[in-house]
Parts: sequence; C-alpha cells; structure tokens
Amino acid sequence: MSNPTPAQYDLQGRVAVVTGGAQGIGFATAQRLQRSGATVVLWDLDAERLPGAVQALAGGGPVSGEVVQLTDEAAVAAATAATIARHGRIDILVNNAGITGGNAPTWELSPAAWRQVVEVNLIAPFLTCRAVVPGMIANGWGRIVNIASVAGKEGNPNASHYSASKAGLIGLTKSLGKELATKGVLVNAVAPAAARTAIFDQMAPAHIQFMLGKIPMGRFVDVDEIAAMVAWLCSPECSFATGAVFDLSGGRATY
Repeated sequence: MSNPTPAQYDLQGRVAVVTGGAQGIGFATAQRLQRSGATVVLWDLDAERLPGAVQALAGGGPVSGEVVQLTDEAAVAAATAATIARHGRIDILVNNAGITGGNAPTWELSPAAWRQVVEVNLIAPFLTCRAVVPGMIANGWGRIVNIASVAGKEGNPNASHYSASKAGLIGLTKSLGKELATKGVLVNAVAPAAARTAIFDQMAPAHIQFMLGKIPMGRFVDVDEIAAMVAWLCSPECSFATGAVFDLSGGRATY
C-alpha cells in the first residue's frame, strides 16, 4: 500500500526522536521523516533489534539509536541528554512505543497487566514529553505526535487496559496542546485502526478478527499510511492544528 512517490516536507536541520522506532509504525515513521531531511534518533527498549534498524536507515541520512526504558524517568532524562549532546537539539518527538497487554474481560485482567500497559502507553509518553518540551520551548519550535488508537475513542471489549491507556494519551495530547499553543510547539495525536505489525503477536486471533470486522474499508491500515500522516504533523506545513486527534480508521471512527 506504499505510495511510490510520497510527498516530502522540509525537515532539513530538524532532529526527530521516534520511540519504539526499531520496527513497525516507528521504523516506517523514522524512515519517512529521514526522507524529508530530518536526523532521526530511535529510542527503543529492544537492544537486539535496534542496531539493525539504525543500520537499515544509515544510508538515508544521519541516524542514531538509544536503548531506553521509556517508563523510567532517569533513563528518559539520560537519553534526552545523550541525544542533545550528539545532535544539538530535539525538534520532533513521536511517541509511538506501545503494548497491548493481551486480551481478556476487564475482571479477568491482572492489576499487574493493567499497570504495565498504562506505564508503557501513557506514563512513558508523559515522561518523554516532560523531558523534551523545555528545550522545544527554548528553541521556539517543536512538534509532538502521539500514536493513540481508535480504541481510545470507542473502547474495545477485552482490551480495557489498552483502550483506557490510549484514551489517556488522547487526553494528554489535548491538554499539552493547549498549554503549548502560544509557544511554537504543536501537539497532536493519530488514532489508527489496527495495523498488522508485531503487536499482533500480543493479541488473540479472535480479537484481531473483531478489529478487522469493525473497519468499513475491510482491511488493516498500512504502516506507511500512518507514517505519511505523522510526517505532515511533524512538518512546518502543519501550522494551525494542535491538541487534535487525526483518525486513520478506514471509516470506523464515530467522532
């Protein structure tokens, strides 16, 4: 489903951090931002996969990687400092890293599973935003894009922890967008329907079919389609949208 001649934006001189950038939506987004001229920095917990992802992008422009436990405040602060020391600044943050936590009715989910999903999908984006926003304010320019989900708008059965975490991420987007509206820093979210990535390995087959059945277009979203929307939101051409949520749902979303 990739567009053979995707539109490019002017991101020359910009430094973009993409969390969960070693694969899936994150890697596709990093690749798209790099093609528009950005220096990309992949923050990922997967120490085995990260070097290969950096190597795969090395021919396209400046790229580096940081192994980061995104739920740890000190680790995020260290990654922020290392990125700024190496590249001079952080202009763009794409909060993409996330987990599903499996599928079960709410009353059968363990508190530990709930906490883990909320930590990765909501607390981690808060920590990364908290770390990079002061620098963006000081520079007078920034773009933050949070990868939410249509589940955060509608609530998926047997995925209350995931749905609640993504609803929280949408709330964070709206609040932070308002706080930064006069600072030159725009904050938006993308709410995709399901994309067939490694995250499907965390889901029950019946839940995957349930999600497909909810999409009027009858297919899953392609990671390159998500990356295309993110690239525009990261660009100077996105200049009057902040605190907004952009659906990529194949017709599913209702508001």
